[in-house]
Amino acid sequence: MKLDVVSSQPVIEATRFVLRPVRRSDAGLLGLYTADERVARFTRSIPHPLPPGATEAFIQRAQNPDRSEDVWVMDGAEQGLSEVLGVIALDRMEREQSEIGYWVAPAFWNTGIASEAVSAMIAANPQGCRTFFAEVFQDNPGSARVLTNAGFEYLGDAEAFSVARGGKVATWTYLRKLG
Repeated sequence: MKLDVVSSQPVIEATRFVLRPVRRSDAGLLGLYTADERVARFTRSIPHPLPPGATEAFIQRAQNPDRSEDVWVMDGAEQGLSEVLGVIALDRMEREQSEIGYWVAPAFWNTGIASEAVSAMIAANPQGCRTFFAEVFQDNPGSARVLTNAGFEYLGDAEAFSVARGGKVATWTYLRKLG
């Protein structure tokens, strides 16, 4: 794991890609993928349709030194894959806890990219967490499998607001304790 000097986030090695901080040059592919309703509807915060400037605002937030959430791009360029396969983020919480969130571009669904990214993030533990939380919408069982395969345990049902869906959506909440 090496530290990215600009963002103070580490670059994390996975088998088929690296997790690296977001760059301004990612705007095109990030915009393309997040404009896809299939991606937006499985997240809390991506609007659909994607308004002008949303991608640039996301990149600006991800690069803000005072951010509470660290965001990494799943970059497969060195292995002959896309430079942007998806995104994974850790949102800092209190008491050595973080919430993990991720999305993968539809072209790479069902390829193990999300599982590899979550496992690499947990192994690297760049925020020094003792506990990771995650939630997925209940109509996204594939994402739930990613979490259980990475050692997360089901905590319970809840609901979260989805900007793309314009309302509350039933979720499953998961927990992964380290050490």
